Amino acid sequence: MAASGGSAAADTEVPATRARQRPTLPRPGTGTLVRAAVIAALLLFVLFALPQLMSLYYVDAMTQVAVWSMAALGLGVLVGRVGLVSLGQVAVLAIGAWVAARLLFATAQPYPLVLLEAGLITMLLGTLIGLPALRLRGLYLALITLMLAGALTVVLATTNFPNGGPGFLGYNGSQVHIPPIRRPSIAASDPAYFRYAVVVAVLMFLLVFAHIRTRPGRAWAAVRQSEPAALAAGINTWFYKLWAFALASFITGVAGGVLAGANHYLYSLNFPTYYSITLLAVVLMGGAYSLWGAVIAGLLWALLPSVLQDWGVSADWLTILFGVGVLQVLTTAPRGLADQVPKDLARLGRVARGLARKRAPSESGAG
Repeated sequence: MAASGGSAAADTEVPATRARQRPTLPRPGTGTLVRAAVIAALLLFVLFALPQLMSLYYVDAMTQVAVWSMAALGLGVLVGRVGLVSLGQVAVLAIGAWVAARLLFATAQPYPLVLLEAGLITMLLGTLIGLPALRLRGLYLALITLMLAGALTVVLATTNFPNGGPGFLGYNGSQVHIPPIRRPSIAASDPAYFRYAVVVAVLMFLLVFAHIRTRPGRAWAAVRQSEPAALAAGINTWFYKLWAFALASFITGVAGGVLAGANHYLYSLNFPTYYSITLLAVVLMGGAYSLWGAVIAGLLWALLPSVLQDWGVSADWLTILFGVGVLQVLTTAPRGLADQVPKDLARLGRVARGLARKRAPSESGAG
């Protein structure tokens, strides 16, 4: 009886001990809560206040910012998270736009479903394109993806984008009155479609954030640091690099679907091969290692040219500006503007506070 009583006591103590040893989830700190509140307030301002403060010209430009932020986000997954330099991301964007346009003309499916299908189909095609390049890195991978982008540009110039015609391609060259690519019924106007594009972009950013915070993000970081070391640690580098290609293609395909509705009409001239090189440049300038870098890249790509054109300045000058920006990033700010600007502002604040302290004693002494 004593033994059984002791056993029962032990049995009651073990669960209690296990309960005390059970790890608890970390609570978010004050800084995290403040950042979340600031991001939420900024998002609400962009969704509801910003369209009221801008003309339709800038509303359209900001819609393009949302689209190209998603394209930069997909490229940032490859470049910043895995260390794979791709020069074919604009071609993937064109595939997503083509698929979405064909589905929107051929079916009456809801717009969110079309975006999902465009992302999935583009993910499949982008993954197939990435398969031969998985054993390549650096310059070789960049050249292969650039040649694939050039090949797709030739195909699009030959076949054209769907314009409501019959058949698989959906193109009718003799059609005089080309119908516009439809938008969702809840976002028919330009301000409403801008909000729609922002919501889709936020969902894509949350998708990447979830990947970064979990096992894929840790595996990508290991591959980026040293692929041999990642292999030695038991990480399936082939699988996770393919995963990165799939995720980047899905996000860019969804961005292409949003672009189709934003532009109403698509032409092969909208997707030249050199756009892929320029996109890589703005991603590096914005910050390939940061989610905010994709937003900055979208602003550099879409908003800055619109501002220059509004001021009567040719947007061709941006080629020189982006070249200087990439040189500056490679030499002094490898993590881009998203990391460098806060540091510079903090440094400037410290200098200003130091000057204020020096001035205060001199003024008191003079008084």
